[in-house]
Amino acid sequence: MSRYRLIPTPAQEAVLRDHCGHARYVWNLAVEQHSWWHPGRKSAPGYLQQCRQLTQARAEHPWLAAGSQTVQQQALRDFTQATAAFFDPGNPAGRPSWRKAGRDEGFRITGRGRQWDVRRVSRHVGEVWVPKAGWVRFRWSRDVPPDAKSYRVTMDRAGRWHVAFAVIPGPVPAPDNGQAVGIDRGVAVSAALSTGDLLRCPGLAARERIGLRRRQRTLARARRGSNRRGRVKHAIARLRARETDRRKDWAEKVSTDLARRFDVIRVEDLQIRNMTRSAKGTRENPGRNVRAKAGLNLSRGILQSAWGLLVRRLEDKAPGRVEKISPAFTSQRCSACGRVDRGSRESQAVFRCTACDADVNAAINIAAGHAVTARGGNGVTRPVNREPHLLLQSA
Repeated sequence: MSRYRLIPTPAQEAVLRDHCGHARYVWNLAVEQHSWWHPGRKSAPGYLQQCRQLTQARAEHPWLAAGSQTVQQQALRDFTQATAAFFDPGNPAGRPSWRKAGRDEGFRITGRGRQWDVRRVSRHVGEVWVPKAGWVRFRWSRDVPPDAKSYRVTMDRAGRWHVAFAVIPGPVPAPDNGQAVGIDRGVAVSAALSTGDLLRCPGLAARERIGLRRRQRTLARARRGSNRRGRVKHAIARLRARETDRRKDWAEKVSTDLARRFDVIRVEDLQIRNMTRSAKGTRENPGRNVRAKAGLNLSRGILQSAWGLLVRRLEDKAPGRVEKISPAFTSQRCSACGRVDRGSRESQAVFRCTACDADVNAAINIAAGHAVTARGGNGVTRPVNREPHLLLQSA
């Protein structure tokens, strides 16, 4: 998907909001129809029957007829595709669920050349045709894919509009250098590479986190339905969107860099959904290690480190080159001798093998040609630091 920032006028924004409301209304009606179906009853209405029902509803309700029929029919088509994906055993997906106002805001348009088109106005500005709204401007941050057949307009919780043209980009070509890299995902260090690089996913700055907590406390005291509560929610959503943008930008740049540098990328096969699931459980089936998990705040740290997003983007950009290995004892096994001992992991950031002999380690360094002087250099290029000496005072 090639996504761009949409810049509608106030009048166009009102039309886009109506499109989002109509698409959500039609989608929820389809969900309600299928919720009554169960094995043994007559099958739920399909796409063509739902389109005929939509035509009757538009004739009975003027507010629905005032919207775009293309947007409403496309919502039914999207629901049909989502239902087919749910029943597909080869590509299982979640059951189509209800869409909520303020959270699920968007619609899709298909049929380039007939229902929509795109043009470039200036160096940094382009326009896309939206039914009932006309030409809507967007930021031309990169060229629009010429083979795009549809696009989706969305609005996030921070009130920002985006247009995404449905095109699957090609994979990143492999460098063909035979190099492999291992990635250890963590909380303090988001991604530790076998090359020695430590990558950290950026988040909110200290001042931004303080402002977020202050607004969250204000939200807890605000009365429901008040204008003050709406303003505070919007301010919190803007901070959350800023954090999400930074996390996505980091994952995109890191995944592209790794796909260009290495032929094989190995990651741990972690069950992130189970690791981030609530540990409290129920009264009948209480959870285990609830206090330990709550103290580490593991779930929030995992989600903020973009574990799943990084691997998912690697699989998209380097298909067939990402290998998942068992994570058992990867943090307790010595990479030099292969011994597994939990005592070797002294802390989260310190690993000291309990079996490797110091003399043997020195012999390995000598065999590899790693000569080290007393000052900490390699014997060729002299370091700046010097050995400490006693200062002799003159009599």
